[in-house]
Amino acid sequence: MKEKHPAIKLGLILPCLTQTRGWSETDVKEYERIKGLADEVIYTSQKYIRGCMFKRNRYLVDNSSICVCYLTENTGGTAYTVRYAKKQRLKIINLASSRDMRYY
Repeated sequence: MKEKHPAIKLGLILPCLTQTRGWSETDVKEYERIKGLADEVIYTSQKYIRGCMFKRNRYLVDNSSICVCYLTENTGGTAYTVRYAKKQRLKIINLASSRDMRYY
């Protein structure tokens, strides 16, 4: 995409430096490859701690104007993040809703 649209930037907001602990070697290599392509990498925690994923998700919402999600359940991390995005008055686009995209 960057070749066709050089203005596009890839920013990664990651939950912690140790996110890949326990991952397969193949997955770690792909993760590192993608990180190497990023224009910016931000970690919201130094190490994995309880709640670091929620902290990352809140950071994403707090620094966004639209929330694009694939929400199929009313519980779990995605549901929590979408509720938080709604509270922050972001436009929500749920790609999982019916045939046409559902806007909140």
